[in-house]
Order: sequence, then C-alpha cells, then structure tokens
Amino acid sequence: MVSLGGLKESVTDVVGLVRVLRGHGLVEFSRPHRVALAAKRGERLGPMAALAVNGGEKFADDPVVTDEHGTITYGDFDKQSNSLANALLAKGIERGSVIGVIARDHRGLLITMAAAGKAGLRLVMMNTGFGATQFVEVAEREKLSAILYDEEFATLADALPEHLPRVLTWVDGDAPEGVLTLDAIAATGDTTAPAEPDAAAGLVILTSGTTGLPKGATRGAMSPFASVLLLDRIPFPRKGTSMIVSPLFHATGFATSGVNLALGNRLVLRRRFDAEQTVATMAAEKVEMLVAVPTMLHRMVALGPEVLGKYDLSALKVIVIAGSALSPAVSEAIQDAFGDVLYNLYGSTEVAIASIAQPHELRQAPGTVGRAPISSRLRLYDADDNQITAPNVRGRLFVKNGVPFEGYTDGRNKAIIDGYMSTGDMARFDADGLMFIEGRDDDMIVSGGENVYPLEVENLLAEHSAVDDVAVIGVPDDEFGTRLRAFIVRAEGADPTPEDIKAHVKTHLARYKVPRDVVFVDELPRNPTGKLV
Repeated sequence: MVSLGGLKESVTDVVGLVRVLRGHGLVEFSRPHRVALAAKRGERLGPMAALAVNGGEKFADDPVVTDEHGTITYGDFDKQSNSLANALLAKGIERGSVIGVIARDHRGLLITMAAAGKAGLRLVMMNTGFGATQFVEVAEREKLSAILYDEEFATLADALPEHLPRVLTWVDGDAPEGVLTLDAIAATGDTTAPAEPDAAAGLVILTSGTTGLPKGATRGAMSPFASVLLLDRIPFPRKGTSMIVSPLFHATGFATSGVNLALGNRLVLRRRFDAEQTVATMAAEKVEMLVAVPTMLHRMVALGPEVLGKYDLSALKVIVIAGSALSPAVSEAIQDAFGDVLYNLYGSTEVAIASIAQPHELRQAPGTVGRAPISSRLRLYDADDNQITAPNVRGRLFVKNGVPFEGYTDGRNKAIIDGYMSTGDMARFDADGLMFIEGRDDDMIVSGGENVYPLEVENLLAEHSAVDDVAVIGVPDDEFGTRLRAFIVRAEGADPTPEDIKAHVKTHLARYKVPRDVVFVDELPRNPTGKLV
C-alpha cells in the first residue's frame, strides 16, 4: 500500500490513477513541485477552493461560468471567492464553523463553495426543494453559523434565528436595502487570498431525503481518485464547454463540475430547467458535454424530432446521466434522439461513483449501469453476508473505492462488509460483467409468497407507448400480504385503461407481478435529481 493525498491506495490503483491523470494533462511530471503543491492545497482547502486557486493560476483569462448574468473568468472566480471568504471571516465567523447555502445553479453557488474552503468553514449544501420545516430542522442539526441564499429563498432564511449572518448569492433586480450581497462583495471586497487553514473543513452533501429528513454526508480533503473515477470511463472535454443541468448541490452535479474546472472547461449554468430552452442553449453555446438526470432527458426527447431538428447539436459529444434509475426504454430513446453519446453514471452521496456505462454498453444492454471505473470495486452479498459471484443473481450491492465517506453528520454510518460499503441497492451482473440495479434492498415486496421488485415492473411499463411516467409500489393487502399498485402518468393524447396496463404486464411477466391497482395521476412527485419522493 502507498499513501496518496492522505489516503492508502494499492500500487495498482496509483499506477492507474497516474495514467488517467497524465492522459488528461492533469499531472505534469516535469514540474513535480506543482503536483505536490496541488495535492497540499486539496488537503488544506477542499475541492472547490483548490480548483479556484489552481484555475486562477493556469486559466486566469479563460471563461469559467456562463449564466444568466453573463460570463466570468477563472481569474474572476478566484478573486471573488477570496472576497467572499474575507467577508465571512470579517463577520466574526470562526474557522471550523458550519455555514449553509441554498442556491440554484449559477456562479454564486460555485463561488460560495470555494469561499467556504478558503475561509476554513464547513459548508452544508441545502436542497432547493426544501420546505420550511425541513430547512430549519437541517439547519439546526448541522448547527449553522451563517446562511447564504438566493433571493427566492428569503422566506426560508427568515425562518432561522435573526442573529445569523446572511449573504444573498443571487438577486433578481435591485438588492434589498442594507442586505449584504455577493455581487457587492465581488465588486468592492478584499481580493487578497486569506491565510490557508491547516486542514479542509469539509463539505456536507445532503442525501436525497426521499423517505424522510435528508442525512448529511461529509467529505473532507480532495482525493485525486474523485476525478479519476469519472475520467476513466467518460471523455470529458478539455478547455471546452459543458452544460450542467443537474443540481450542483447534489453529488453528480458537484463531482462533474469539479472535473470540468480541473480541465479548464467553461460551465454553462441555468437556474431552472426547461427542455427546449436547454436544447437551444446547447446549440447557441456549442456545448460538448451535458450533465442531466433521466427525467430531464426524457422531457427533451419528448420534444420530438421536429423541435430537436431546429437546433445544431453537432458539438455534443457526451451526455452524462445520473441521479435516478434509467429505464431501458428511456436509454434507447435518448441515444436514438442524440446519438450514441450517453454515459449512465451510478453512485450515491455516500459511495461516490460506483460504475459507469458507456454508449456501446447501453446499446448492448439498455439501462445497464456498466462497469466499475479504476479503483472502484463492486461486490454483491446475500442476506447472510455471503458474497455472490454467479451471473444474474440478485444481491445487496457494496462498493469500495478511493473516495472516502466520513460518515453522516448525525454520527451514523452505512453498513460495511470486508471494507465494502452498502449502497442500499439490489443489483446483478450479467454474463458479460455488466451491472444492473434492481431496486432498493428495502423495496422488495412479498405478494402471495412471491418476491417482487417494483423496478422490474416500472421498467416494463415505461416501454408502453401510452405511459409517460410510472411508479410502482407495494401496499398492504388482506389476502396477499402486499400487492402492487401502479401510478401512471398518461402520454400526451393517450387514454389507456387499467385493463390495458395490466394486460401489458401480464403478457411479459409472471401473473404475480401484475399490479392489482392502477391509478392515473397528472404527475409524479420527484425531487431535483428525479428520484421519486
């Protein structure tokens, strides 16, 4: 074992790490002192702050972000994050304290991430879908010392104690009188780099919270493996243009933004997602990479060839999709609409990136999550913690890689077997070694003595031409113990009956997998990453 960036890694992993980083121009062996300096910055500042400093040195005059306020350079990014860091410290917020941010995707969120690292403050990235109760509960649990927020979330910020320092990260129109804003700090603040903290204070990314109060997952120093897990199987542009429509406060948006910044790319960000507006922006900005969640791509595909054909998307080489399950039907539809450019990323807030499917693998096996990238290792275990090695046998998925999860902020942790951490998902590998997610390990229902995984039924129904969106759950049943209930959003112009839906399942799956209830709804409740709430 060797030590790299404060972590213990195998020699094989380190050799592979160096190969990938060197191939993308991220390691300069002719300048070893720069490699050492970058590693030390990551340990002291954390990911985004280190990227801001490095970008300010390497790409100072290059564009880093284009949003609704225009474009700023890497040099602007570095200086403005210095200004915010100094302003927060001047407010009396002590190093090591915890601050929170609730903001949509724009420059202000990235600047806040970098400023927190430079000031030695732990940053909690709040979910823009929070209601007041959840927002206050998370703020109290994490013991926030300050809150930074977009103007649209002022009501949530006002629910916190009045003594907490506040900064507006985005203002529509004129700023409220007497309120500190990021724009004002950027224009008049002290751009001198504050003294580096001794160690990174850490970043808290919240879990999705689809079944309760989101947990806080802490990550500290930046590991080189964080970028390699993505770069090993995804061809990121270099000094090009990427558009991220996945929320930056979630793991996928955060991770892909970091790799893009390391490569000197320009990020195109928009605060709200609109399907045609996204396509139009991709064409206008000559976007080479798009990062999105499946529901977003589903809406873009639904625009149809007449609308999509109006826009020149010839620059697009990569679509990274993550955040929720990708059905085989949607997988095929995306590649039919945009070409074989789709990369399906599977991971979680806790285990980071576990596996990635490349375009040819998605054509071979639509819906697969592919294979593990370098340094990531996958295992399946049965209910008795015995490892499963046979193909096409479901098991509980566990992951081990070089991106450590430091535990939840409430002191709990995930189950670990032989150094592998539970994902909470069920999975299987086919005979070719491709992995498929079969649903959550607690989603399985027993109906009339038979084991049923709702995701299998959902994927089948997603292929039905009359179905636009679908969710299948288990509900109590006096006779069978549990029965399946399908919630269906009809496709535009379609009018299926419950009998049509049941017949489709009956034709393809065993009788006990046919939903006994079919409920038609106008829409399904999904969070910003597309997961069903």
